[in-house]
Amino acid sequence: MKPLAARPGIDWGEWLPAPAKINLFLHVVGRRADGYHELQTVFRFVGLFDRLRLHPRADARIELATALDGVAAADNLVVRAARAVQRASGTHRGVTIELEKTIPMGGGLGGGSSDAATTLIALDVLWSAHLGRERLMQAAVALGADVPVFVGGENAFAEGIGDRLTAITLPPAWYVILVPPVAVPTGSVFTDPALTRDTERTTMAAFFAGQHLANDLEPVVRRRHPEVGRAIDWLAGSGKGHGDATSTSSAVPSAVRMSGSGSCVFAEYSSEASAREVLAHALVALPEMQGFAVPGLDRHPLAGAHDATRTLGSRQVG
Repeated sequence: MKPLAARPGIDWGEWLPAPAKINLFLHVVGRRADGYHELQTVFRFVGLFDRLRLHPRADARIELATALDGVAAADNLVVRAARAVQRASGTHRGVTIELEKTIPMGGGLGGGSSDAATTLIALDVLWSAHLGRERLMQAAVALGADVPVFVGGENAFAEGIGDRLTAITLPPAWYVILVPPVAVPTGSVFTDPALTRDTERTTMAAFFAGQHLANDLEPVVRRRHPEVGRAIDWLAGSGKGHGDATSTSSAVPSAVRMSGSGSCVFAEYSSEASAREVLAHALVALPEMQGFAVPGLDRHPLAGAHDATRTLGSRQVG
């Protein structure tokens, strides 16, 4: 899938992008008194998109035109985001929202959070709410830990519960994303007794210097869901071959990792050709899995469409 054009306008009835993210690493460095975990991670947007289309209403109702299996409309983050803008702005306007899902649900790619962020940004413009960056970011934090980075609009080094964001520039890269046929409940991973919660803190300098980094949630998920481990192991060995012609590729990944709490895993490559070659082999060797070859994005496609998506800097949100 090709990346969408950067900075499209925001208008009623126009399809608006909500990109996926991957976590280039994810360290659990502590646990707070309120039970939340202290994290360090790098969020990168990738060219895999959900799409939303918003239509004005004559009443103040918020309607989601697309039902999602297992998710009540009232609990959907898109609906909650629209209500947050409604409350914060005091508007009596309503909206009907179409949601076209491509990002796998429950895969650690942030699809629901991204959908919510696109809704926040779009309605701030379409309803002339003029909430501004700070109030949109506050609303984003209340919706979920991954929502602020999508509102911020830039790849970011994140700390805290994922709410302290520093914008960073990342080099071009392509990614193979594999989707094992399993859903991973995030809560069960973070409450697993085997999860380590004392990884030594790292720095942005160490990240850019190539210090060994990992996803601390990966061992827990691999033990609970062997399908995830199989995808990781296949990608890690994709350039070496696994003893059969279908799995051998000439491309060697620079990183192989699980994203978020899974189940999706990714491998990083320097070129589109390498990523597509590996994906073609993967879909033959692992036919039970879905897969994508996508570029890393420099920034969110809506960045710059509204002042809420200006540079993050090193400021804490919330």
